[in-house]
Amino acid sequence: MAATRRSMTFAAAVATAVALGASALTLPALAADGGGGAKKPAPPKLELKDGTLQWGVKESFRKYVMGMAHGKIEAKNGATQAADNGVFTFSGGKGTYDTGTHATDTAFKGDVRFTSALHKFDISIADVKVRTKGKTGAIRADVTLNGAKQNDIDLALLDLSAVGPGQGGGEGGAMVFKDIPATLTEKGAKAFNGMYAKGEKLDPATLTVTPGGPVPAEPPAPAEPTKPAETPRHPKPPKRPEPTKSRQPAAEKPQKPAAATPAGVVDGSLSWGLKESFRKYISTGGEATVAGGAKKISSGFRFPYAKADLDSDAKKADASFGGSVRFTYKAHGIDMKFGDLKVRANGTKGTLLADVTTPKGTNNDVQFATLDLSGVSYRPKNDVVHFDKVPATLTAAGAEQFANDTTGSPYEPGEKLDPVTVALSAKAGANLPEADGGEAGGTGTKGTGTTGSGSVGGGGAVGGGTGTLAATGSSVPSTALLGAAGVALAAGAGAVVAARRRRGPEAV
Repeated sequence: MAATRRSMTFAAAVATAVALGASALTLPALAADGGGGAKKPAPPKLELKDGTLQWGVKESFRKYVMGMAHGKIEAKNGATQAADNGVFTFSGGKGTYDTGTHATDTAFKGDVRFTSALHKFDISIADVKVRTKGKTGAIRADVTLNGAKQNDIDLALLDLSAVGPGQGGGEGGAMVFKDIPATLTEKGAKAFNGMYAKGEKLDPATLTVTPGGPVPAEPPAPAEPTKPAETPRHPKPPKRPEPTKSRQPAAEKPQKPAAATPAGVVDGSLSWGLKESFRKYISTGGEATVAGGAKKISSGFRFPYAKADLDSDAKKADASFGGSVRFTYKAHGIDMKFGDLKVRANGTKGTLLADVTTPKGTNNDVQFATLDLSGVSYRPKNDVVHFDKVPATLTAAGAEQFANDTTGSPYEPGEKLDPVTVALSAKAGANLPEADGGEAGGTGTKGTGTTGSGSVGGGGAVGGGTGTLAATGSSVPSTALLGAAGVALAAGAGAVVAARRRRGPEAV
């Protein structure tokens, strides 16, 4: 990075010297305290002007908005979009460049809005800023999601470790930092309603700025006038202390018993079936294999307790569960695993998160479902807090896991999922409520087995952001396929059979 910094400093110095006759970099030395020598002048800050930021946010998201979501993209107030659903350019950049620390701080004009009435989202990005220092940086912005605004958040992180100003600079002495790698932040993921996870790769950004003159130094604040010393007064003789009266200790008031909140969660379970129609579809020729302590039950699967924090008074819970379930359907090229499930509850609302693995990789902490906790109690009964059959609906990020390159996802955000049952106990060995009975077998399922993310049926995959909901890829007769398609459609997953598998651009 040292070479990058020297190059950056040199470019700024050359541009300033041409404009100002090198006066900006030869500021007079400051006198040292006491007159015993001279300090080196502080490196000057330079004004940055005529800046632009070219950034497409995320290409697959733009395609999703204008394609599957049948939405609209608007760039205005100083922002423009390139033809054919291209990248955005934010203009009018102004800021500062510190020649000592090589830090930049630039603000741009323009805002961009993504809307879809079909998929029910409205996302705006405005007041965009770029801040860099050394090898790192961030794109900051005000982001509004369906009316809820987050001000001045780090939307994307920038990696400048291999990026420096272009050779010779840009037009008029501009510095051009081209194709800076960018990744989504945690707050950025929230701004996109959980459709993408923290660390998701975004479009690269190109920053162009022109150095100007030195930033004027702020005038020192006027010193406050000193107050004249007060005339000393003759001290008055101290008063004699009055004898203290002995007091009887006040009777202690009886305290109310503390709320029955568990001292700490030590056991628990999560019961969930994902989606009954999907399980039925898999059972027509595939398998659901559990591992890591997960068990098959009549209503789906039970996942063992891992850890949890519970505050009954504040009505908050954050619980994690072990084990996994893997769905495979060789004839239809499906291999999809759910594990590391988490339930985060706050009052009447909650979220179910999961790691989703396909042959293309793992998407960690996908905000898979929203939970309606309006009918639950956070108070323990017999040392157990029980959230029974909590209604769950699919999020946009959850639907994305099933998407393919041909027909998109067979499920839409807001789709009803199987209810979720959570039990958390403060006492080891406490009787945990069962969800619809104990363990159960069934056609096309396995109670035990190891998990994996290897390809099944020729490498077809379901979900995974860049994955596809595979077609059969086999020589099964068309009549058999139509029969299977009828079953799948009845189960709400017809696109699994209908879509022909193909590699394509990154799915949304």
